[in-house]
Amino acid sequence: MKSRVHVVASATGRLGRLPPQSFFMVSAVFHYLGPSLAVLLFARLDVLGVAWLRVASAALVFGLWRRPWRLARRLSPEGRRTLLGLGGVLAVMNSVFYLAVDRLPLSTVGAIEFLGTVMLAATGARTARNAGALVLTTAGVAAITAIRVTGQPLGFVFAFANCGLFMLYIVLGHRIANAGAGDTGAGDTGIDRLGAAMAVAAVIATPWGLGGALPAFRHPVLLLAGAGIGVCSSVIPYVTDQLAMARLPRASFSLMLALLPAFAAIIGAIVLHQLPTVRDVAGITLVVLGVALHQETPHQETPHRETPDHRSNERT
Repeated sequence: MKSRVHVVASATGRLGRLPPQSFFMVSAVFHYLGPSLAVLLFARLDVLGVAWLRVASAALVFGLWRRPWRLARRLSPEGRRTLLGLGGVLAVMNSVFYLAVDRLPLSTVGAIEFLGTVMLAATGARTARNAGALVLTTAGVAAITAIRVTGQPLGFVFAFANCGLFMLYIVLGHRIANAGAGDTGAGDTGIDRLGAAMAVAAVIATPWGLGGALPAFRHPVLLLAGAGIGVCSSVIPYVTDQLAMARLPRASFSLMLALLPAFAAIIGAIVLHQLPTVRDVAGITLVVLGVALHQETPHQETPHRETPDHRSNERT
């Protein structure tokens, strides 16, 4: 056990030398690779079945990697409520997101999803410079993705539900990322808590998702594809989100999410050969300028992550 703690501390130290923005970049790439794989599976499996495979396979990976069930008896009542809340958000958010992209273009759903992050970023835009950054970023996203409430009304209901749940994910995700070891005294990290929340999400999503996923258990290729979606969509991006959230204020992280449309355009051009238009390039430029202009204010202190070697760090 002692050697494991030293290994974790050593790994944390190495990751700590990387800028938090690098974790966000990894998350942004997989944010779009995962859904692109999922859409391909919709022709073979029920949409909610694909969502369940995503959550369940991610929970299995976290279980084997982090053994998050050990947290249960060590957490305070407030900590347990946070994990249950995050688990519920993850279960419903992933389900309504897939129901939305089954009816609407991914870019439209992503644009609606971004509306929530604009509101979160606005809570931290308390200077003229940061307000200008928010204006530039919002203008850039508006240029890239035009939201037209036509066609599939139910799709928009799911898309706006996903928007609200994504806001809750950011708030609760920051809460567990910055909790550190103070709640348990055992050196648990935000990733351990995320693993526990993912297990809760798998249980919550089972009543409406397992039935649609059953055909995959008769076809190993489909099952493997579902597991790949879980790793690409709910393990890699969520873990890197935790690493970024632990060191970035919530407003800064929310504003950086404005880069997601830019990543969508880049991945679309490389993987799907969807070349961006002049308007897309202009929007991407505005987004990048907005993120570059944004600056943390003195009262937006960077959160501290508590590690086994740094238990005395102050909780944010």
